[in-house]
Amino acid sequence: MDYYEKNKEYINDHTEWLDSLGAAAFVIDVNHRVLFWSRSCEILTGVSSADVINSNRHWMGFYEAERPCLADMVLDDDWENKTFLYDHIEKAPSTFRGLKANNWCETPAGKKFLIFEANALFDKDNNIIGVLETLSDVTTLKNLEEDLEVLSKAVENCSSSVIITDPKGIIEFVNPNFCKTTGYSIKEAVGSSINIIRVEDQSVQKEINASIVKSGEWKGEMLSKKKDGSHYWDRCALSIICGEDGNIKHFVGIQEDISKEYDLAKKLNYEASHDKLTDLKNRREFEYCAEQLLSNKNEMSKDHSMCFMDLDNFKIINDTCGHAAGDELLRQVSSLFKECVRKNDLLARLGGDEFGILMENCELQHSNRVAISLLKAIEDYQFNWEGRNFRIGISIGIVVFNNEIPDLIELLRRADSACYMAKDLGRNQICAYCPENSELAERHGEMQWVTRIQNALDEDRFFLEAQAIVPLDANKHDIHYELLVRMRDDDGNSIPPGAFLPSAERYSLIVKLDQWVVKNAFSLLASYPAFQKQIHFVSINLSGQSLANENLLEFIVSQLKEKGIDGKKICFEITETSAITHIVNAIKFIRGIKEYGCSFALDDFGSGHSSFAYLKNLPVDYLKIDGLFVKNIVEDSVDFALVKSINEVGKILNIKTIAEFVENDDIKSMLGDIGVDYGQGYGIGKPGSFEALLKEFSGGEYLDKAS
Repeated sequence: MDYYEKNKEYINDHTEWLDSLGAAAFVIDVNHRVLFWSRSCEILTGVSSADVINSNRHWMGFYEAERPCLADMVLDDDWENKTFLYDHIEKAPSTFRGLKANNWCETPAGKKFLIFEANALFDKDNNIIGVLETLSDVTTLKNLEEDLEVLSKAVENCSSSVIITDPKGIIEFVNPNFCKTTGYSIKEAVGSSINIIRVEDQSVQKEINASIVKSGEWKGEMLSKKKDGSHYWDRCALSIICGEDGNIKHFVGIQEDISKEYDLAKKLNYEASHDKLTDLKNRREFEYCAEQLLSNKNEMSKDHSMCFMDLDNFKIINDTCGHAAGDELLRQVSSLFKECVRKNDLLARLGGDEFGILMENCELQHSNRVAISLLKAIEDYQFNWEGRNFRIGISIGIVVFNNEIPDLIELLRRADSACYMAKDLGRNQICAYCPENSELAERHGEMQWVTRIQNALDEDRFFLEAQAIVPLDANKHDIHYELLVRMRDDDGNSIPPGAFLPSAERYSLIVKLDQWVVKNAFSLLASYPAFQKQIHFVSINLSGQSLANENLLEFIVSQLKEKGIDGKKICFEITETSAITHIVNAIKFIRGIKEYGCSFALDDFGSGHSSFAYLKNLPVDYLKIDGLFVKNIVEDSVDFALVKSINEVGKILNIKTIAEFVENDDIKSMLGDIGVDYGQGYGIGKPGSFEALLKEFSGGEYLDKAS
């Protein structure tokens, strides 16, 4: 009978209590034979007692060297512990009292993390007769421990700051990045109040409290402080951890330092609302704030003031000394303006040499005082550049407004009208907008034409008319035509040039209009080649602003080449006043355009104060005698003498003459007697559609060369 059978009763008597306790336990003898295998062991390992008890075969593959030992299964590959067990049991049994180890084990019931504890069993003579071994399954705890270790490493290496506090805000945990951001060590932070990094802000705190009560979390941005007292902006996510009783046990905060991001956004916002050169508010911000005042419906009775300011003589300094000087002048003037306005007034550079002031809750009396102080500052100011001194002036327009003004466009028009009126009055002037002021009303009306002209250009509502210029000598037949621009309103009605040209010139739209005339005239001429063959030439008017435009000659030459127009069929006209005002540009342009075969006429000759003095310097082909002298030559001997003298000077300079305002046969006959070459006026022919004239001359012939 083997050992188990001999000791079965003894073993059962001493191990039944283990089963009753539900312990995963087993007993082995000194030869490593299993004497007892509890029901809990069966459940834990998936190995039944029938397969283990008193069995010599390799049960479940856990035997080693023909010696069945559960340690092979429990300790897996931990040979050091197994050797330790064997040594104590076999070589020094008298000293073995117990052994404890743990490891991951592969069992038929799955992979488990077990705590293995072995305790020696002794007989009455204190000899070891076996070992009682117990197994504790701590797989769940081990998995949790590993998860916590992973989580701990993640928190430790997190690029954001992690803070855990108790319900009273006492810090219980911080990660290294918190220390890096704030300058506090972990030892300094833990146990301290969260207030060591908080900047007091009641509104933010109320927002946090309300969000925590509602949803248990809060997300937002707040200003925090470091150990050294400096501030930083952080994006924070705050949440709560509650116990089983529902009460808050911890607050967990995750912070990201967004100071650089915040500073960049702040910088971009600043640049979007400020002028880079002067550091004043820019036009965008100025108009936005004005719109806010206009839309404030709660302050019906309060008046505000807007000032528009335009520097006089700025262009002279800019052109004479260069843009660097102009920029420095604008910076210095901006500093002067800052000293004259109230702290809450919005001072802005609107563009170029234009400035604006927006004064909230400010009536005319005060805004006028501010304007006077600005005038005084400019009068006392002297700009120095490279040893040269310059004086400038300023024109200021004021408009008082409230939310009864319909929109920003109307407000700006009124301020602009007042500013231009001040400029017309002379240097260093102030003009306040008043609807009853007839001159201002006229200027305001001109400004309204700006939008209408621009819309007409965009919608192609301009068209050309032509008026004949005929030789007064009956033996000559070299007829030519002056092209006149007209505008159609929204209903298709024709608008005379006197209604829109002054506004186009005053508000710098005349260059665009001149270019439209040149481009469209050339296109029509290219489409009707028969017309070109039959007429001497057509005259096209240019403004003084176009003459001052450096790109004008290049534009005209490119159009001549593109449309295939013979330059000899084109004559350009410019008024005497414009030519004298832009004398250098005029001479340069005339000489340049004549290289391409074009001719040149000086319009309204005689209206200037020094007409004859300039005439010899201008290489023109035609003089158009001012119609104010022509229309009265029959009745007025002085006008007759003036027309006669102009014609004679023209002949001396080999310049042909054209008389305007030829309104009847008497005038025409007298001009012929004087020897004037050509006549133009209602007595000869009224203006008519240029396109209709082209078709008449061409007999319907049309080439699609327009572009």
